[in-house]
Amino acid sequence: MTPQDAVMGERRQLTGLAYRLLGSLADAEDVVQEAYARWYALAPARRDEIVSPGAWLTTVASRLCLDQLGSARARRERYVGEWIPEPLPGRAAWTGGPAADPADRVTLDESVTMAFLVMLESMTPAERVAFVLHDVFRYPFAEVAEIVGRSPAACRQLASSARRRLPPEPEPAVPAARYAATVRAFKEAWQAGDIAALIGLLDEDATATGDGGGLVNAVSPPVEGAERIARFLVGLASAAPDLDLEERTVNGRPGLIGRLDGAVAAVYAFQVTGGRITRIWTVLNPAKLRPWTAGGE
Repeated sequence: MTPQDAVMGERRQLTGLAYRLLGSLADAEDVVQEAYARWYALAPARRDEIVSPGAWLTTVASRLCLDQLGSARARRERYVGEWIPEPLPGRAAWTGGPAADPADRVTLDESVTMAFLVMLESMTPAERVAFVLHDVFRYPFAEVAEIVGRSPAACRQLASSARRRLPPEPEPAVPAARYAATVRAFKEAWQAGDIAALIGLLDEDATATGDGGGLVNAVSPPVEGAERIARFLVGLASAAPDLDLEERTVNGRPGLIGRLDGAVAAVYAFQVTGGRITRIWTVLNPAKLRPWTAGGE
């Protein structure tokens, strides 16, 4: 492998890191592009002095993300309606087939589920960077300190503070087959307009959140409670009878996409606990659906 290949081989990991930090694939790719631009702007002699190009690129990308997270908070205060992280496309279906671009650039695991990304939104920018670098990517605190420009003790405290924002008890893992069966049953009940079946699949305290970004109508505030969600969904189906639901992997979990006239109009991500759906996230903002359009699927 040439030095050039080794440097470019860092792109996937960098994109995965930036996506987890920013919650947006488009922003993550911009950050990675800027990190590489800064690398190639260095004098050749300076690049030769850098022992670990991967570590250098990670430092630059993480600092760029930290800067963006600070400004993103201000932008989200002006955001119309609820803000949901940009959904990440996976395989064309829940089973089989090659991973679709751009999802093959991000390792899909627990740390990219929609539930995890939404939880990260509760953290301050510094907490989020320290937590993701240490707890997800396993960087020692000494290296995290160099990246974020704080002492190792301060970074340890940031990560500890971030962990306190996690649920006190982790949700028990739902077997993949059961998770998929629950989402499939939900799709079938929704298509059939079966309110009773939908209520049976939803946790009584379930929440449904929509993100239209002010560009597309989305329910705001979130709908809470199994019966209210079920009736809302059936009403939505009646208002949009041409909505075609397809099973797709969303952030590494079984999800759904909704098409209107062949174009992706909505992406649905779910959290399933104990065989019941506890959270539904619906992304309708066209800017967040670009990876799902015909050119990106």
